[in-house]
Amino acid sequence: MQNETLQKLTDNVQIPRNGEIVDGKILAIENSAMYLDIGPRKTGIIYGAEYQNAKNVLKNIKVGDTISVKVVTPENEEGFVELSLREAEKELAWSTIKEKKDQNLEFAVKISKVNKGGLITEVAGIPAFLPTSQLSPDNYPRVPEGDKSKILRKLQGFIGQEIKVKILDFDEKTGQVILTEESKESESLQKAIKTIKVGDIVEGKVSGIVNFGAFIKFNLPDSKPEDAALEGLVHISELDWQLIEDPAQVVEVGQDVKAQVIDISQGRVSLSLKSLKKDPWQNLNYKTSDTIKGVVVRFNPFGAFVQVVDGNKDNDTKIQGLIHISEFGSEVKMKEKLELNKEYEFQILSFQPQRHWMSLRIK
Repeated sequence: MQNETLQKLTDNVQIPRNGEIVDGKILAIENSAMYLDIGPRKTGIIYGAEYQNAKNVLKNIKVGDTISVKVVTPENEEGFVELSLREAEKELAWSTIKEKKDQNLEFAVKISKVNKGGLITEVAGIPAFLPTSQLSPDNYPRVPEGDKSKILRKLQGFIGQEIKVKILDFDEKTGQVILTEESKESESLQKAIKTIKVGDIVEGKVSGIVNFGAFIKFNLPDSKPEDAALEGLVHISELDWQLIEDPAQVVEVGQDVKAQVIDISQGRVSLSLKSLKKDPWQNLNYKTSDTIKGVVVRFNPFGAFVQVVDGNKDNDTKIQGLIHISEFGSEVKMKEKLELNKEYEFQILSFQPQRHWMSLRIK
């Protein structure tokens, strides 16, 4: 009878599954192994490479503490359940990130590093990135002409500071977490944003220029003088139909402009200047093998950009074509053959106005 009862108890013991996250109470910590009580008649072990990977965590825990671990091997040759602390932490971290994203939670992070693209921090121990473009209007690094070195110096001022953010996107496979800073606009401004819609045309002034675009402050048509102005971002790709390297080539601070609302999300208004301009590509009747004139305006590793001299006075926006590096054989030979700001005759290899694409070769 006693044997039957013991057998029933044994049968009811749940064997940990491979990959399962379980809680374990630390029984002992040795030089190269840690033993945990993970339930009836089961003892877990963290050793070898898993123990070495957990050394930083081991500094902060002691015998008797309960921690979460991941089952690596349900039962090894010695009868122990092999566990991983690092894998458990990683899995729980991604679970936390997913929860914050699903619930649209706002939380604080401390900035540890910066680069030219934005701010670097951690969420639940996972590296996370807050792009400059996702900073609130109050924190955008606005510097004259979008000087990249000055932008970087501005961003460095955030190191050590805490910023409230939300999860914009994440990818567990690639280990990427992208953050966005909540806009600090007042409740009245948030209400005002809700009164505009995609497609609306607004009038305002350029309030700032950065390397990735320009900010425009504008008032709603029915706003009162005491109402605060709204602010939207025109991304560099929405400034003009031609390729732009520096937003200051197209706009300047204080300039009066009209823009179209193209997106409203997360308390931010995205605007476009080019949507209110005629698309110059649709007014051209070029075809393959035509000869045209153009000025070389930029070199890069994969070719030279050429601003086409159209000769059409009604077309006030220039288009650009590309001579691929393969036409020359190397970047050195390309720069020997062409000079910046010099006009040449070119032959069209491909003209695709719907894609805003033209490939050329020197004639």
